[in-house]
Amino acid sequence: MKKFKNFSKKFLKNERGQGATEYILLLVVVVGLVMIFKDKIQTTVKDKISSLSSDITGVTSQ
Repeated sequence: MKKFKNFSKKFLKNERGQGATEYILLLVVVVGLVMIFKDKIQTTVKDKISSLSSDITGVTSQ
């Protein structure tokens, strides 16, 4: 019984792999947000690229 108590205490205090789990959870949250706001992100990026393209055209034509 004492061996089981020692094992359970060590097991609960063991933090190996905790960092990887946190990174995976963070990645899941980021991917979820990207999927939710996919259309808005695409629209914003397209608008910024077209704005940048027109600004470059304006600079090169002068």
